[in-house]
Amino acid sequence: MNTFTNKEWGYGDEDPRIFTPNEFDADAIVGTLKSAGMKAVILTCKHHDGFCLWPTRTTEHNIRRATGFRGGQGDVVREVSEAAREQGLGFGVYLSPWDRNHHAYASPQYIEVYREQLRELLTAYGSVFEVWHDGANGGDGFYGGSREKRKIDPRTYYDWPGTWELVRKLQPNAVIFSDVGPDLRWVGNEKGFANETSWATYEPHAPDGSGLPGPGFVLDKEGGTGHRDGSKWMPAECDVSIRPGWFWHEDQNSRVNTPEQLVDLYFKSVGRGGSFLLNVPPDRRGRLHENDIASLQGYGRILRETFATNHATGKVRRGVVDVKSEFNVVRIREDIRMGQRVDAFAVDAWIADAWKQLVEGTSIGACRLIRIAERVKTTKVRVRVVKSSAAPQISELGLYTIA
Repeated sequence: MNTFTNKEWGYGDEDPRIFTPNEFDADAIVGTLKSAGMKAVILTCKHHDGFCLWPTRTTEHNIRRATGFRGGQGDVVREVSEAAREQGLGFGVYLSPWDRNHHAYASPQYIEVYREQLRELLTAYGSVFEVWHDGANGGDGFYGGSREKRKIDPRTYYDWPGTWELVRKLQPNAVIFSDVGPDLRWVGNEKGFANETSWATYEPHAPDGSGLPGPGFVLDKEGGTGHRDGSKWMPAECDVSIRPGWFWHEDQNSRVNTPEQLVDLYFKSVGRGGSFLLNVPPDRRGRLHENDIASLQGYGRILRETFATNHATGKVRRGVVDVKSEFNVVRIREDIRMGQRVDAFAVDAWIADAWKQLVEGTSIGACRLIRIAERVKTTKVRVRVVKSSAAPQISELGLYTIA
């Protein structure tokens, strides 16, 4: 809906009839994402304005009343989920807990409405790989015509454990994302990067020291690094938009992140043990803008070319690999089935009959990517574990070249 009102956060009083993406093509959108190397797509099924992109039974503020789109018979969730399935991508759902349209928001009744919306999404559209909850909670809104400000306690109002229990029941293989997980944590910024040191373990803390954190009520700054001694395995998910805004705005068509900027974010998210969540907003036609497509295609091409050839030969033996060509990217992985064991490491190259340190770092986890300023010419490379909490389990030492 924000695409048609030129807003970022809708108020909730929008007329559904203005929703007219009459050239909407889910296959084309998903195809572009796949060509960029994406593994899954998460659809914003309902944002804070409460407008639902599927014909829900829980509210009239939904796509069924958008009579200009598919003659009032449209279902964007179904079209995107089917396109993802057909093209081999995972499908996930974003469902805003805050609803500025619904008259019952801030009352106990709304929690049942929210859970019923989740139930619809998790039972009618096939397998879901991720369920995404953000931390925007309460404020002014339409609220069924009352047009007032409503405040809730984000720690207790939603009864998140009960909602997550529903997700586990309906989609047991789905991971749940929020400021406090329980499976994936918010990295604490909307710039798409984790910190140089980023542990997969985490212990959410409330900003007031109460010991009761929740989505929208957490110490954001801790999400980028995590906690080495955290009790929960909760890797960071790094979200950012390909544009300055999260929804399409015509005046931002010339401000799309370049392929090189997106690759840089990949190295600072996936390359720091997290996942990279890139927001790509369709325009009013219901298609991705040409500038976004060009950037995504360039991004995908750079990554494919970079990781097409591993210049390390054979398996890691006692931390050492032989090298068959020059490189300027190092990829290290731990076998995270055994946990995250390495606390500090260094990478050395055999140069002039001696080991020379190229880089050093701390956390590795699922993936650590390191770019080196100049291409390295050597015959062998080693990863040296400087400190570890248990016997190191390095599963890969890969060497690559990025232009």
